[in-house]
Amino acid sequence: MAGVPEVSVTPNALPRPEGELEALRAVWRQPPGWRAVSEVNNGLVGPLFVATALLFFLLAGLLGLVIRAQLAFPGLQIVDAATYNQVFTMHGTVMMFLFAVPAVEAVAVALLPAMLGARELPFPRLGAFSFLIYLVGGLIFYAGIFFGIAPDGGWFMYPPLTGKAYSPGINTDMYLLGIGFIEISAIAGAIELIVGVLRCRAPGMTLGRMPIYGWAILVFGTMVIFAFPAVIVASTLLELERAFDWPFFLPERGGDPLLWQHLFWFFGHPEVYVIFLPAAGMVSMIVPTMARAKLVGHALVVVALVGTGFLSFGLWVHHMYTTGIPPLSLSFFAAAGFAVSIPSGLQVFAWIATFASAPGRIRFHTPALFVLGFLFIFTMGGLTGVMVSVTPFDWQAHDTYFVVAHLHYVLIGGMVFPLFAALYYWAPTVGTALSERLGRTAFWLLFLGTNLTFFPMHISGFLGMPRRIYTYPTGFGLELWNLLSSLGAAMFAAGAAVLLFDVAKNFRMGNQEDPQPNPWDAGTLEWVKGPAYGLRSIPLVSDRYPLWSNPALKREIEAGAHFLPFAATGRREALVTSTAEATPLYIAYVSGPGWWHVLAAVGTAFFFLSLVAPLPIPAVLFGLLALVGFIGWLWTGSDHGPVGPERVDIGGGIVLPTHATGPVTTSWWAMVCLMLVSGTAYACLLGSYLFLWLVNGDGMWPPPGQCVPVAGWGLGALVLYGAAALAMTCVGRWLGDGSGRAHRLALLAAMALLVAGLAADGWALWQGPVRPTLHAYGASAWAIFAWQGFHGAVALLMGGYTLARSLTGRLGGQRRLTLDNTRLFWLYTTGQGSLGLLLLHGFPRLLG
Repeated sequence: MAGVPEVSVTPNALPRPEGELEALRAVWRQPPGWRAVSEVNNGLVGPLFVATALLFFLLAGLLGLVIRAQLAFPGLQIVDAATYNQVFTMHGTVMMFLFAVPAVEAVAVALLPAMLGARELPFPRLGAFSFLIYLVGGLIFYAGIFFGIAPDGGWFMYPPLTGKAYSPGINTDMYLLGIGFIEISAIAGAIELIVGVLRCRAPGMTLGRMPIYGWAILVFGTMVIFAFPAVIVASTLLELERAFDWPFFLPERGGDPLLWQHLFWFFGHPEVYVIFLPAAGMVSMIVPTMARAKLVGHALVVVALVGTGFLSFGLWVHHMYTTGIPPLSLSFFAAAGFAVSIPSGLQVFAWIATFASAPGRIRFHTPALFVLGFLFIFTMGGLTGVMVSVTPFDWQAHDTYFVVAHLHYVLIGGMVFPLFAALYYWAPTVGTALSERLGRTAFWLLFLGTNLTFFPMHISGFLGMPRRIYTYPTGFGLELWNLLSSLGAAMFAAGAAVLLFDVAKNFRMGNQEDPQPNPWDAGTLEWVKGPAYGLRSIPLVSDRYPLWSNPALKREIEAGAHFLPFAATGRREALVTSTAEATPLYIAYVSGPGWWHVLAAVGTAFFFLSLVAPLPIPAVLFGLLALVGFIGWLWTGSDHGPVGPERVDIGGGIVLPTHATGPVTTSWWAMVCLMLVSGTAYACLLGSYLFLWLVNGDGMWPPPGQCVPVAGWGLGALVLYGAAALAMTCVGRWLGDGSGRAHRLALLAAMALLVAGLAADGWALWQGPVRPTLHAYGASAWAIFAWQGFHGAVALLMGGYTLARSLTGRLGGQRRLTLDNTRLFWLYTTGQGSLGLLLLHGFPRLLG
């Protein structure tokens, strides 16, 4: 591998200096007592994240039991219709948003650093922040059901039923604002995981040698940043309609309820694979260990992961076959539904082939049982998925319990069973092992309960039982099948109770001073993880299963015989490597315990929840608290410049810098990911504008009686945006000047020009006059500008922060990460604004 010499190190050949290990322990030591809340280490945050996801699984499962108790017999009234609407909505919402996606992120946070041969992910405070807003916000969101204010429009929240006319209370707002910021948590976690996978792998761990789970998380994170912005945009548009009467979904004023469905399902169908692909990655790690054989078709499985992720974005109309979509479009999406089964099937055959290639007897321990259960249940769900991809069949089965059965077979088989397999498989590397006897009991109860619950729903669906009804009459042949489903739900609940009892009784976090065992004799690096600092030394990787190719590797790592067995700068560190070849590039400082991210998380969660109430004054106060937390977090935890020695020999004759700037840094990559998120959301807004033009039918845009923005002001805004971008470019070029006056003046000029550009941009709409409440045309135009205004405000805040860093001597030729990121976001913001101006001013005039 280029840049990394071939080295052969053994513990005996490379004795470590006295006191080196104690210094490393001191740097990574967890704060004692209640101050552990400030800890950001993945070794603590990851397991807590998993535990919280399991808590929400339990809470959502209890709601599912209420549903099945209500439907066990015809005419039952355990809860009334209004409460039932909240129960089934919260069941789906909590399972999808508060359990499924956070659970797979949580497992990745807990396992991925050690699996990649790293001590920590690149942004531990970001991961801790993501967990805290999920914990605080999720619990408060769930508590809404006890006060009758929980969402009641289904987890998909279709307008117009969720519009102000049909849902005047705050139930819908609870969903739109509560789930919105939980999606922010998912996106924040995804950015950290993407950068961690690409930039924090052990030397020699090329993309071709990276474990399949790393690939699965990379595809997962990429899908999150391209899919989740759509539901944030949809939620924002519906909240704007409810709060300010901007008619995005009201047909009488040019809106269309189908806009919501397009935005929601552009997120919703990929989300199924967002959940499935990390679970498939877990299975691809467990199967080789249980078979004691390398995964068959490793490269093809990687291609299948990428292909599934790509194809999943072409499936959102799969949920809209009955909405009047043109037949040609339906045929395209039906073909995509068939096509996505190919890469999924490829993975299934790879797992079967791996079991078949086992050199000896397959070890059917609890993890293997859950994997086999997953293969059976997920295959059943996949077969019914192919059925509902057939348009005429979907027309008959749509909105019946057949679809409920299909959905649960896919989600429980495709995600829950692999997650439980992972719990039993990886528990020993995080803490103590779980009980084999209780695990087998839990498996059989869960497996039989799943099939007894959901297989009869196929039949009740064929008999015509609709979804989302709180009771049903006798005489339609539904009694037996509903009773069987309810009995199966009780059996599934018993299995879940056994599993959770096993976790509560037997699992304990590992002793930070003792290396963790490897009871399965697995071949990947997460089984070396032990103390708080993770790996004693960072190994040179030359194989996909390094512990199998070098049985002595674990001892060598724990003896400090490989790279960076010390704290080079006296702080917590990560070894940053190149994207493709994992060549060591520099040693990066990573944040340790602190309170700023805690303030930011609490402020963010209660800001959104105060908006739901609505309590404007507390919302402002909590917003300010969040802002203070973010600024303190960045001021104290980023852009430290060179710390300690400027260059360090990490072992094997490799000397690396302890600081870097520009595109090589992890923060630059994170900013690029953030811009992809924002760009996807902006594309959804532009697409909404064009969709509303199409559905208004007459080809005129704006429609009769509406006006276009004033061209002169728009042209002025375009020039001002360009000037602001040029001024910010000059800031970067003049940063090295002696006094600092030139780059500060250029920064002030850039800020003034951006403010002027935003003002001209908005004034062009107002003077049109374009009004957001009169028609969907004006609402969509102002939504595009509002998005630009929000980004402009953030860019100005970043500019002010950068100026403050400069004035306090924290910005210079070497210490310029803050400016690099500000300039990147600034150029994105001005480019986004320019694109919006071209659409809002050019498109209507082009049509005219």
